[in-house]
Amino acid sequence: MERRIRVLVAKAGLDGHDRGAKVVAAALRDAGMEVIYTGLRQTPETIVNAAIQEDVDAIGISILSGAHMTIFPRILELMKEKGIDDVLLFGGGIIPENDLEKLKEMGVGALFTPGSSTKEITEYVHRWVAEHPRD
Repeated sequence: MERRIRVLVAKAGLDGHDRGAKVVAAALRDAGMEVIYTGLRQTPETIVNAAIQEDVDAIGISILSGAHMTIFPRILELMKEKGIDDVLLFGGGIIPENDLEKLKEMGVGALFTPGSSTKEITEYVHRWVAEHPRD
């Protein structure tokens, strides 16, 4: 039996709006993935530690607060330090076009802005995990 894809969905920083994160978490679950939702106001450290404990294939971060250029790089740094840089880091929220490119250059996966479909997100995670099998 094939192992189900495990995805950690987190709200990082002081942003208190989690409707989008919950919608994405439900869509990933409906697409057959196992989803761990950490809740609001998580730090990069708690997110990476939870990802390690839960042995996830992907981490999805929702950011609406404008702190994306601080939070995503810090999560990437911690993932590398802790040896889980083979895990997909993707996200979504209110992220300006210029910053989308900068984050992708740093190593962040797809970033979904308002209006993205949940089908697009679930297909992306399925495809990425299939193309990057973990040992």
